Amino acid sequence: MPAKPMNDDPEGSAPSADENGAPVKDGGTPAGEATAEADGTATPARGATAPARGATTPDEAVTPLIRGIAVLRELTEAGGTLSLSGLERATRLARSTVDRITATLARMGYVRVDGRDVHLSPRLMELGNAYLAALRLPALLASRADALADELDESVSLAVADRDGIRFIHQATRRRAMSLSFRIGDLLPAERTAPGPLFATEWTATDWQRWRERRASDPRDLSFTAVPPRKYGADARDDEMFVSRTREAAANGWAVDDQLIEPGLVAVSVPVRSPHTAGDHRPPACVASVVSHTSRHTAHSLRTTLLPRLRAAVTQMEQELDRTPPPPPGTPPSNLALWTGASKQRLGRDFIESLARGLTVLTAFGEDRPELTLTEVAQATGLARATARRALITYEHLDLVTPTGDRTFALTPRVLSLGFPPLSRTTLPDIAHPHLSDLTSRIHESTSLAVLSDSGEEIQYTARVATGRVLSVNITLGTRLPAYATALGRVLLSDRAVGRAEQAPTLTSVRSQGYALVDEELEEGLRSIAVPIRDRSGRVVAALNTAMHASRHSLRECVTDLLPELTTTATRIESDLHTAARFTHVPLT
Repeated sequence: MPAKPMNDDPEGSAPSADENGAPVKDGGTPAGEATAEADGTATPARGATAPARGATTPDEAVTPLIRGIAVLRELTEAGGTLSLSGLERATRLARSTVDRITATLARMGYVRVDGRDVHLSPRLMELGNAYLAALRLPALLASRADALADELDESVSLAVADRDGIRFIHQATRRRAMSLSFRIGDLLPAERTAPGPLFATEWTATDWQRWRERRASDPRDLSFTAVPPRKYGADARDDEMFVSRTREAAANGWAVDDQLIEPGLVAVSVPVRSPHTAGDHRPPACVASVVSHTSRHTAHSLRTTLLPRLRAAVTQMEQELDRTPPPPPGTPPSNLALWTGASKQRLGRDFIESLARGLTVLTAFGEDRPELTLTEVAQATGLARATARRALITYEHLDLVTPTGDRTFALTPRVLSLGFPPLSRTTLPDIAHPHLSDLTSRIHESTSLAVLSDSGEEIQYTARVATGRVLSVNITLGTRLPAYATALGRVLLSDRAVGRAEQAPTLTSVRSQGYALVDEELEEGLRSIAVPIRDRSGRVVAALNTAMHASRHSLRECVTDLLPELTTTATRIESDLHTAARFTHVPLT
């Protein structure tokens, strides 16, 4: 990459200055939120940018992008929701800066501002999806991990190395009272896991030194929010234990976690070796683990009983990687960031265009674009080369992007730290509820989401927003009703081609027209219209409706006035569902 900024950068800010021209301290935070940030001063955020230890912020880094990443990480560590004042305290940014960042992220669909609270939105998962798609491992290996979990009736995970930690990229968990609670994207310290020693067999002297520095600065693992903190700080004996476990892992080809994370949790891990590598040495592409608890298995029984079956599954995974060629180059995206100019004109100062542009850079990567040059990033986003270069410099400083070879870059596992862990456990009702609220506020009628029961005879309400009318439809979550008697049920039944012979003509009509309208069949005076919600495969998995007293909307008005609103809302729910379900399982209830 060039050593100096180029003149075609439209952001045009000078080195060591923020978007408003304020001087920047090391760490990317303005020395004083002057003029434009007159409502408060800012100090460096609490570890939110997570640069390499001892690294100073490059002169050409984009400060608004660093701040936006800090906000997303604080929201992630808080479980997906924080108040605006809580974000102000956590990031130590001025309130006006927090307001502008959240307004920009809301415009992108990455967060939702509800009163004084900020919530992560499923669309943010497109950043983590870009990394997982480029990695390809979840797409190639997830089905085998799921099959192993079914065979063993134990949780199975896939993890990759993230500097001196491990990060989960797939989870196949068992539904029981005592079960694995880690999420895709969670980061764990290497020394407290079974995969850690296997990855550490590849560490250089620099890697070991970085690990020791981290251990010294955070002896209780407080920076790893996915694991319980140590009751007492780690000491030299703990360090030597990990070194010894790493030697054993190198000799054995497997490793065990015997209650290192917390009492009762045990795991055994085997590396899945990288394909298409030169020479005989094949470093781990990822590590597969079987996780249980001591009431079911001891560490010894994991080795003697489950390790052989895990090894057999890993052999199949490696064969899958070996026989799968790299994807052919696809049609690259273009002009991903052009929309930001219109948003800047519309929202003015409340929209931080450099933040939006920078985040768009991450979405340029994908399955057939795992590594990109600066020129390819600029072409995909529509940004000037200098603007794209400054974003890449910023991301490399934050360890979200890494150079990979001949002037190419790739995303790192740390991209998953941007909202993926809390959002990976989202459900369809979670996704739908804010959209139902918006719909209800527009049409002033109650709205609901429902799914079909296993028998196919009933529907079950899973999400609902009621309107504030004196006369309104009174249905509570969990209510079950006969499927065919409701508009929701007919939409769901029409996709499955089930039902009695006399119902077939009606269901065929519903399927062809894309909605169901039921008039006073379930109850006198009750009129309802419903549309389908489809998953990534096109299958109808839920239905959305509005119901009202028949006197409020004629049958014609239901179709001309309400149906377009329902269809628009269904499309928005589907968009979020498709993003969330690309690499995770989204429960319908």
